[in-house]
Amino acid sequence: MTAPVVSFFNNKGGVGKTTLVYHLAWMAADLGARVLAVDLDPQANLTAAFLDEDRVETLWGGKRQTIYGAIAPLLEGVGDLDVVEVQSVAQRLHLLAGDLRLASAEQEFGQQWPNCLDGNARAFRVVSAVARAVRQAAELVDAEVVLVDVGPSLGAINRVAMVASDYVVVPLSPDLYSIQGLQNLGPTLKAWRREWSERRPKNPSKDLWLPEGQMEPAGYVVLQHGVRVDRAVGAYDRWIRRVPAEYRASVLGVNNTGPAKAEDDPYCLGLVKHFHSLVPMAQEARKPVFKLRSADGAIGAHQQAVSAANNFFEELTRKVLVRVDAPALGTSAVS
Repeated sequence: MTAPVVSFFNNKGGVGKTTLVYHLAWMAADLGARVLAVDLDPQANLTAAFLDEDRVETLWGGKRQTIYGAIAPLLEGVGDLDVVEVQSVAQRLHLLAGDLRLASAEQEFGQQWPNCLDGNARAFRVVSAVARAVRQAAELVDAEVVLVDVGPSLGAINRVAMVASDYVVVPLSPDLYSIQGLQNLGPTLKAWRREWSERRPKNPSKDLWLPEGQMEPAGYVVLQHGVRVDRAVGAYDRWIRRVPAEYRASVLGVNNTGPAKAEDDPYCLGLVKHFHSLVPMAQEARKPVFKLRSADGAIGAHQQAVSAANNFFEELTRKVLVRVDAPALGTSAVS
């Protein structure tokens, strides 16, 4: 079975996307899945969450330990993919590390996209490079699911990331900017899916594996803000009530308003609560919030919040994995 590749994508930044991928990856591994997390955001925030600075510095100083290192020969015009390497984070959890240098690939990805229509062999190798690197990394660790973090952009890097994706989950926040983000993202995904289906049959190298580029919408996750005294509850309700209809219209392309509340929407995978003081505590301890212990400073009421976070992320992770046809899982090892 080929591991499903699930990208978490929203061209609106600041919605907590990287934090979401980080926690889902840890929980899926705790539930028994073999997980490959992939950092395709040129800011490499997911890599920084998983690895300490010394390890990241070593990776970035090497030749091929990151996603950029794997595809660099193609970008430089001196060959195809280099050997793909992955980083072991924990039992059943691995990372294909990100790299700030990935931003330099934007122009080459953009230039080669139209060349695929002419049946240009190198163009197909460049456009499929990320997908092939992710596939090799997944095979290397026998992954059962691949979770991909991408940057908040509708540029060429994210286009090749979506070509590599079987499913797309949209993280968003209940505000005007996420609603506008859905209006931009939905038609863009539809266009990329159509354009890749037009290009794929023109591949002249029959021995070159190409992804199908399904980009199938798998649902959305609403990341709630903390309640502020200067922000009326009504403002939250106003925007979150618009999400079900907007997701259907912009992403699914259907004229169905859906339920009045996101929590009643089958396309809503979950409403992520704001965990307040647990977040900086988890960042300091370099672990997800549901793994915090008293030694990390999680004492008293914090322990109840940790337990609640564990229950929430277990439920959310199971929903995501079922939606993307990943293997059935056991019981969380976290208590």
